[in-house]
Amino acid sequence: MAKHGADEPSSRSGSPDREGRASEDRSLLHQRLAVRELIDTEVSYLHMLQLCASDIRSRLQQLPQGDLDVLFSNIDDIIKVNSRFLHDLQETASKEEEQVQLVGNIFLEFQEELEQVYKVYCASYDQALLLVDTYRKEPELQRHIQGIVEAVVPQAGSSGLSFLLVIPLQRITRYPLLLQKILENTVPDASAYPVLQRAVSALQDVNTNINEYKMRKEVASKYTKVEQLTLRERLARINTHTLSKKTTRLSQLLKQEAGLIPRTEDKEFDDLEERFQWVSLCVTELKNNVAAYLDNLQKQRLEGLVWQPLCSLAKALLGPQNLIKKRLDKLLDFERVEEKLLEVGSVTYQEEAARHTYQALNSLLVAELPQFNQLVMQWLGQIMCTFVTLQRDLAKQVLQRAEGSMAQLPHHHVPEPAFRKLVEDALGRTSNQLRSFQETFEKVQPPPTTQPLLPGSERQVQALLSRYGPGKLYQVTSNISGTGTLDLTLPRGQIVAILQNKDTKGNSGRWLVDTGGHRGYVPAGKLQLYHVVPSAEELRRQAGLNKDPRCLTPEPSPALVPSIPTMNQVIAAYPFVARSSHEVSLQAGQPVTILEAQDKKGNPEWSLVEVNGQRGYVPSGFLARARSPVLWGWSLPS
Repeated sequence: MAKHGADEPSSRSGSPDREGRASEDRSLLHQRLAVRELIDTEVSYLHMLQLCASDIRSRLQQLPQGDLDVLFSNIDDIIKVNSRFLHDLQETASKEEEQVQLVGNIFLEFQEELEQVYKVYCASYDQALLLVDTYRKEPELQRHIQGIVEAVVPQAGSSGLSFLLVIPLQRITRYPLLLQKILENTVPDASAYPVLQRAVSALQDVNTNINEYKMRKEVASKYTKVEQLTLRERLARINTHTLSKKTTRLSQLLKQEAGLIPRTEDKEFDDLEERFQWVSLCVTELKNNVAAYLDNLQKQRLEGLVWQPLCSLAKALLGPQNLIKKRLDKLLDFERVEEKLLEVGSVTYQEEAARHTYQALNSLLVAELPQFNQLVMQWLGQIMCTFVTLQRDLAKQVLQRAEGSMAQLPHHHVPEPAFRKLVEDALGRTSNQLRSFQETFEKVQPPPTTQPLLPGSERQVQALLSRYGPGKLYQVTSNISGTGTLDLTLPRGQIVAILQNKDTKGNSGRWLVDTGGHRGYVPAGKLQLYHVVPSAEELRRQAGLNKDPRCLTPEPSPALVPSIPTMNQVIAAYPFVARSSHEVSLQAGQPVTILEAQDKKGNPEWSLVEVNGQRGYVPSGFLARARSPVLWGWSLPS
């Protein structure tokens, strides 16, 4: 009895140890089963992908290639990544003690590759489903597709293509669950436990990033569509919400341009946008040049190898251009919401959605514009190389024809020394003629640099002069095409008043000007100070004062006469070269007879004159009155 009583405590104390070992054994068994489930389901999954890529896709060749690219997306890339992934998982089977830790490390190694291939597939999944829905509206095509799917994958059932297309999405979302199951059956003090924890977290991050990328793509696809709408269709889209939104954006933009509120600076995006706009400009310029080239030289190879790829490249730029433009609109919404958030502390659901939309657009552009710019540069480089090759071939053909033509020249058989002597003599005679012409040309007084005023602009100039004064008036020296939101498009000769000699960013190369009806920015290099010339009425008024018999008036030096009485004898103050048959050329100091002091439309800036028996129009500002022979330059009133 005593012996039995002594053995009883030891029996009770050994029971927990056995239970602990049994629990560990069960956990180890469940862990191995979880690893086995991971590998077995990966084998089945990869087999299903290969069936889709080989058997089903090859039997659907009656569908357009564009449809097949959307339906199966980058399934080939997924097969490549998952084949290597499965191979590494199967290699761990020979190392049972380290298998769990190795499995965790494999997931960490493949984290980036899995995210890259699956985010592309997931982003195009919704578009693939839209295609499947369109096939269902065509019974004959739907029956054909359904028969192919059921023959290859019987378990697909009535779901057909939808059953197959969703499989990659289900697989990538299942990886964290399978890893979590392995982690739950791993003791916390095991060396594999922290590795599995990192792997679970990494695959959860992969799914989160895929969802964010998919959302960005959905937002971008909404704004990259290029719609050709009529004016009626555009007006039909206007409603109170649209007007309110655009008015708010315009108010935000004007406040920024006026310097009342700060502008959100994004140096990284600004650099990317500048590079994109530069590439876009290169494509546009090259397209215009090639178009002009084709107009003058019909060449089939050039059209097929250069022109058509160039047009495709220009078309590919439209989507990103719309996206960049829409980002600016969303940035204005974002800044307004941020101001409200700082002032009030809360925003509405719609305002929060506007914030997320801008953030999604900006993140997508910052992430993908570098790759897009690089691809466009490569594409443009290939087009340029092809163009240069074709130009070289054309030059060879021209050279061959030139050699045949040179054989027919009269000096073809002349020895080279004699030919050189012949050329030198001809050049010597020509250089003497050029030198004489240069000396004559240098003696001619250059015309005034001020451009003629635009027709009908006298009132606008007087309004600007009375409002800002002569020191603020500038004239446009060459045509200006506005490219920015607040840039102006002005013709050569337009008179403007300067408001500020820099923009809101402090750039002194862009000036804020007023045209008398619009205000905006223009390049400072295309403006020159305008010298105000008295109008015809002022000159007549001054002439009337000079005729006052009560005073003697000193006669000025030869003055420009924008309006001269009919049949007056004057002289040409500046040389003028006729540009058409309606005009006549002048030499400085040449006598000129005024026939009419205005053109047929009554414009006093042009006068009908007679010079050496020829009649034509000349600028009135190029004419001057002759000096009076009265002593000391004084004239008595009549």
